[in-house]
Amino acid sequence: MIAIIAILAALLLPSLSKSKEQALGIACQNNLRQLQICWHSYAMDYQDYLPPNQSVYDIDTGAPIPGADLNLTWCPGNTRVDINSTNIQSGRLFPYNRNAGIYHCPADRSTVVLPDGTQTGLLRTRSYNMSQSINGVPFTNGLAIPAFAKLTQINYPTPPELFVFIDVHEAGILDSLFGIPWPGSFYADQWWDLPANRHAQGCNFSFADGHTEHWRWRTPKIFHMLGQDVTDPTELLDFHKVQSRVKPADPVITF
Repeated sequence: MIAIIAILAALLLPSLSKSKEQALGIACQNNLRQLQICWHSYAMDYQDYLPPNQSVYDIDTGAPIPGADLNLTWCPGNTRVDINSTNIQSGRLFPYNRNAGIYHCPADRSTVVLPDGTQTGLLRTRSYNMSQSINGVPFTNGLAIPAFAKLTQINYPTPPELFVFIDVHEAGILDSLFGIPWPGSFYADQWWDLPANRHAQGCNFSFADGHTEHWRWRTPKIFHMLGQDVTDPTELLDFHKVQSRVKPADPVITF
């Protein structure tokens, strides 16, 4: 009898594990849908202006980048060290859904480590970032980052193609803006921020028209460093797919 039970358990456990993984992925996408509703509601209340998205730190210095206003954002704070949801509650989107839980992917098991190295054992409060294409920091080192200020300005990529929220890799997430070299920039192919790899070697996104998607990566997303180069030809396909869903460089107009 014990042997039969052991055999049955061996047969059922992989199926149960897969079902649990799928349930976590569904819950994550539901969080993104809720955030997307908040995002749209904000634009409706503020005469078409999109939620501000200026909480971003320099990947080299760890300091706020020039031009950033860390309080002018949908969600301030550094999720690596936030021990509670105070920063989430002070963000511009919180009044539209006062459930701080929607900011955290249920599959994200990373915990808060204080600046002095203290391991708190507390789950982080946020797993998601908002694309740089959404009302982001206007300038960095004198160069404008392409971004839409208003909902009705979103034209390329179109609303069904422009991602808004993204599930970010737990080893690299800091601030609440997801940065990536935009199409037409002079920057090398780098993951300034690395997408998550939690959902069956994949990641969840929400888009400006309100829908969500799960993308499975061609290669696993393994964190090495902030601003890691993308050199593997297969991973470049993943990188360019994400890159194509942000606002490109504005065309140069000559007379």
